[in-house]
Amino acid sequence: MRCARYPESVTGTIPRMRDVGVPLSAPALLREVGLLADGPLPWGRPVPVRSPGVFLIELPAPLPAAPIELTRVGKWLEHVPGLLLDGTHPTSRALAARLGSFWVPSQTVLYIGATEASISARLVAMERTVLGDRRPYSGGHWLMTLKNLASTRVWWAATQAVEEYEDALLSAFAASVPAEERAALPDPGIVLPFANLRRPTGERKPSGLTGSLVAEPVAPTPPPKRVVVMPDGDAEGARGEPPEPRRRAPRVTASPSPTSSRAGGGGGAAPGTARPPAAPPTATPGGPAATLTAEGAERLRAELAELTGIKRPEVIARIRAAKELGDLKENADYSSAREEQSFLEGRVQALEARLREAVIAVVPVAGAGADLGSRITVEIDGATDTYTLVGTAEADPSSGRLSVASPVGRALLRAVAGDEVAVQTPRGPVTYRVISVE
Repeated sequence: MRCARYPESVTGTIPRMRDVGVPLSAPALLREVGLLADGPLPWGRPVPVRSPGVFLIELPAPLPAAPIELTRVGKWLEHVPGLLLDGTHPTSRALAARLGSFWVPSQTVLYIGATEASISARLVAMERTVLGDRRPYSGGHWLMTLKNLASTRVWWAATQAVEEYEDALLSAFAASVPAEERAALPDPGIVLPFANLRRPTGERKPSGLTGSLVAEPVAPTPPPKRVVVMPDGDAEGARGEPPEPRRRAPRVTASPSPTSSRAGGGGGAAPGTARPPAAPPTATPGGPAATLTAEGAERLRAELAELTGIKRPEVIARIRAAKELGDLKENADYSSAREEQSFLEGRVQALEARLREAVIAVVPVAGAGADLGSRITVEIDGATDTYTLVGTAEADPSSGRLSVASPVGRALLRAVAGDEVAVQTPRGPVTYRVISVE
């Protein structure tokens, strides 16, 4: 069945909402933004459209409370043991109550989705995703907690302007929620359908849930490759001699980590003597990806606070202002703001992941030798330089932050005042004399 009043090809723009606070059905929401409404089909029935577009999942009638199945919530908690509610492990009832606080009793629309690929494939992926899994597609996974999901209906509309119409549909939904129901939500400023957790413009539903999906598997760090460059004609077998029999590699005893405690003064070389460079700290396979100093972690937190507290609201305001200009397909201001938002959200996610997974290095005790976080002053050919030894994630030689994985940083590890360390460079060996370690 097709319900149409404002075809996309005729209007060319997304109309404004006319009736604020009046609940709208799924086909009425699609008409409100100028799209043709196709459907409905029962949830689980294949949708006969393989083009990009938007889709809505709707109840047959409004319900006064969320029909959440406690056994499904319990299985979710068993499947994802790292799920936290406000920082603690919740019970099934506590988690169900939190989900139910986002229910909008007067509305029938449970989820508004969009895809730039195939609407049919996206719906199939949602149906096949176990609650708590990331794949095939975890969008709208709160739907899987409901008892009567089989009675819901799916409406859809094909369009190439996927993000624009998804944003317009969510805005139309929010405008149709009565004022008293909006005030009852945990955050009246962010009004979304029950199973939508965020808007395309970045605003997130304040659910208090973290780790609600299974963790992504971490690939182990590949072993380092050893390349031996030999002069021409010196490779084994180059002169026709038989290859030597293979020998068992000798067992190598791992050296202690630079951040570990050092008994007996650290075992460093005597002051004034040259010594070989120490081995840099390495990440344990499957462990944290980076080690940060306390100062470096604070810099990342400050940048994250600026992006989320200042830059993000500015970009969202620009997007809203650009939408007021009308046609979003040929709106340069809107496209520029959305592109900037994409870069901003990518940086925010990268910073959050780095801070979440990083290990903060312990400041070495006085006299224990240079380590992560140490400020070390050296003399090279009569000139002095001061470096801060850091991990690879925060290295910046122009600012004096030297990675312990670099040749110079590796050579300076565990050095004490008076040490001389030799570093092999393309121009030959260079000797660094350590003046002080702080």
